[in-house]
Amino acid sequence: MGKGRIKLGMLGGGKGAFIGIAHRIAAYMGERYELVGGAFDSDYDKALEFASDLQLDASRVYPDTETLIKKENLLPESERIEVVSIVTPNFLHFDMAKKLLEGGFHVVCEKPMTMTSAEAEILADLVKSSGKQLCLTHTYTGYPMVRQMKTMIAAGEVGTIQRVDVQYYQGWINPLIHDEKLRKSIWRLDPKRAGISSCMGDIGVHGFNLVEYTTGIEITAVLSDLNTLYKDNTLDVDGTVLLRLAGGAKGVLRSSQIATGEENNIMIMVYGDKGALKWQQENPNELTLLKENHPLQILKPGHSYNAQFTKDSTKMPPGHPEGIFDAMGNLYRGMAKAVRGEKLENGEFPTVQDGVRGMHFIEKVVKSNKDGNVWITI
Repeated sequence: MGKGRIKLGMLGGGKGAFIGIAHRIAAYMGERYELVGGAFDSDYDKALEFASDLQLDASRVYPDTETLIKKENLLPESERIEVVSIVTPNFLHFDMAKKLLEGGFHVVCEKPMTMTSAEAEILADLVKSSGKQLCLTHTYTGYPMVRQMKTMIAAGEVGTIQRVDVQYYQGWINPLIHDEKLRKSIWRLDPKRAGISSCMGDIGVHGFNLVEYTTGIEITAVLSDLNTLYKDNTLDVDGTVLLRLAGGAKGVLRSSQIATGEENNIMIMVYGDKGALKWQQENPNELTLLKENHPLQILKPGHSYNAQFTKDSTKMPPGHPEGIFDAMGNLYRGMAKAVRGEKLENGEFPTVQDGVRGMHFIEKVVKSNKDGNVWITI
């Protein structure tokens, strides 16, 4: 078990990359990590310029993943990078994660974890055989009130789950997709870089993950109806998925990148026979509790009535809003505890198995739609 701050490396996330900024802020937040180097850009000169802006040692800036692994492993164990964050486009994730795990590094990876479920299974086997950790950044699981929702459901406060309803609506592709030239320039609509799905692969999978995370119940089958909008666009930009859960509950997942005017409208509602819980990402500090013949209750972070897991995931006093960086920071905190061999709560960070589940979901949703909107077992 190491001591002191965890030495962090990064693949991608260079100058102007929002997701890189998000990961760096999240890592710094808990004062558990120190960014020391990485391969920040496919253009090595740009990577060096970026590293200089961050006042990083130029000798720890690498042109590619292979060089990082080779050079870092030549350093004394106390000095080398321990955890590497992958913040690149989808098609690069698997190869990078595989090489890093084989090279002896822990991995934080953006989702989707891989391009196929077969690749995801390979990474799962590697995590097991290497003894290394892989954290998949399903960031919304890091919100305190999502963790409170998970804890309350596990404690039976809403009773037996009867129905789930989850949505993730964005509108960012809408201004671009109606122009043929523009839509062909979007990497998320390119199967070679995005995989077999755009909408479900990018954001629908977050809804899938939230259902399984909060309820603790696996989704067993899906029936999907997807929309590509144009015949020359092969990937979905909108869709609805019916869900069947283990134990008999049913539900629906709705996801769209052409929901005009929407920003990041995530909502999850879980209905049991004793009550219901509702959470919205655009108002993340409120968890709504509904019960028969009781007034509606709003639970908020920072209060003593919350579970210990929720309190541990809350950084500010009541009334001080926490957001997406804080949520991602909780994942990095959980990963740090795992790397250092500390005791973990159930659900501190999404693991490689969440990545495997997500890839199976994406593939089965696409197959259900392709086969004529039929039920497919996950």
